[in-house]
Order: sequence, then C-alpha cells, then structure tokens
Amino acid sequence: MKRYLYLLVIPLFWSCEKNITIDLKDPGKRLVVEATIENEGQPTVFLSNSLDFFGKISPEVLQNSFVHDAIVDISDGTNNHRLKEFNYTNDSGNVIYYYSNNPSDPIGPLIGKLQTNYSLNIQTAGKNYQSSTTIPSITRQIDSIWWEPVKNIPDSNKVKVIVRATDKKGYGDYIRYFTKTNDGPFLPGFTSVYDDQVIDGTTYTVPVDKGADRNTPRKDTDAFFDRGDHVILKLCNIDKATYDFWRTFEFSFQSIGNPFSSPTKVTGNITNGALGYFGGYASQFRDLTIPPR
Repeated sequence: MKRYLYLLVIPLFWSCEKNITIDLKDPGKRLVVEATIENEGQPTVFLSNSLDFFGKISPEVLQNSFVHDAIVDISDGTNNHRLKEFNYTNDSGNVIYYYSNNPSDPIGPLIGKLQTNYSLNIQTAGKNYQSSTTIPSITRQIDSIWWEPVKNIPDSNKVKVIVRATDKKGYGDYIRYFTKTNDGPFLPGFTSVYDDQVIDGTTYTVPVDKGADRNTPRKDTDAFFDRGDHVILKLCNIDKATYDFWRTFEFSFQSIGNPFSSPTKVTGNITNGALGYFGGYASQFRDLTIPPR
C-alpha cells in the first residue's frame, strides 16, 4: 500500500513543497503484552494482538484482539507459576481478559516481594516470548504530603497536592507514580516516570499532578484536585527497563499531532518481536483528605 506524506518547509523568506512517497509495509499481527507484578500483589498479564494503524477501531475489534488460551508462566527463581485466564466486565460493558494466579495452583499464589527477580514466559500461536523484571527496593521515601490552593485561580475549588520526598544517594533510582481520587481508579500521571539525575541523594518538594485518563481530552486544570477530594498517592520504584518503556511511550503519546516532534520508538522488553513490557513495581502509599470550602 502506498501512502503519501506532504512536508511543508517554510523558511523566513521563501517556501517550497516536496512530495515524499513512503511504502508502508504490513507488519502483520504482533503480540502485545502488558504484564506487571507489585510487592504484596498478584501478577497481572494482558495479552492482545496489534491492530492496523489505519484500520477502523470499534469495541468489537478491541474485544476480538484479546489473546486466549495462552500458556503464561512466571518464575521467581524458585517456583514456576502457571497463570490462569480470567475476565471481568468494565464500566463500559466491555469484557476484559487477563491472566493471573491460578487458585488451584498446588504451589500456592505468587505474591510479589521487594528485591526479587521474575521471569515471564508466554506460549501462544506456536511462538514463545520471554521477559524479565525486578521489584526493586524502595529508595524514594515519601516524607510528607499536603495541599495548597491554586493561586492563579483564586475563585475556584482547584488545589494542588505537594509532596516532600527523599532520594537515597546513588544514581539509578527510577520511579512511576499514580493517584486515586475518591472512588476512582489509580491513574498514572500524564508524565508518570522520573529518574534521579537532578535530585540524587536530596530531599526535595514537588507538586504532584492528578493522574490522567488518556482516553479523554485533557485540559490545563485537569492537573489539579478539587476541594473535598480524598487522594491516595501511589509512588513506585521501578527498574530501568520499565522506566524506558514508559518514558518512550509517554513521549510518543504526547507528541501525537505535533508536526515538529521527532519519531520515537517505544522501548519494550519482550523477546521475539512482541510489543509491550513486563514490569515490577515497589509501591508505597500515602493518602490525603482535602477539606471542602
């Protein structure tokens, strides 16, 4: 299939147009993996097939993209756990399929532990896929959390949440954060991952943006919370591979529609050409109740 990309270059005093023909080859279906394990939590593995970039997406197409009857194993280096396929119906009435602990596993459930390595093996459609991750130790400690009014919106209910945290000395600490508001789900920040290149070994104070639902348009005020909200902050230490996946994914997502952005390859950690990642999360939680006006 031939597609055409038109690039318009407009220097200061002149302009020109040039047609560039790009032959987009059909890569075929590829396995998409989103697999996580958290300290004190069970593993969760979502498997689906990739979709055509130029294809029409509907609830039926998404429903049919899930991969069923795969053989999914996770090992902690001592025991191998074979996961079982489950499903649930979300708020939109769509059935979501995933793999997690098998209640009849004679070894017992796999529960994530800090400072532990895990390996993932997936067999489906005659192919084998592998990955590994680590639940690291918690090196970014939350010291305190509070709220302040948003000064440039004096007559609104909007407030910002502030966190003071301490980073353990020594480079190589990576984090991802989520927030939960009232009865809503945990949502990652619009930019959710950070390293410690600037704040290594220091105690620092930083505002925390409200977690973002990437399926809805975002306004500037969506970063703030409201008076009367109950907020739970989830701060997770992650390994380098998990950081690289979300760093490149979020950059690519935020660049959509920007003609001046550079193309970004999302960096996964699944073998055999699969897309996605297997990530370990070392999580800690803090909650905050913001009083109403």
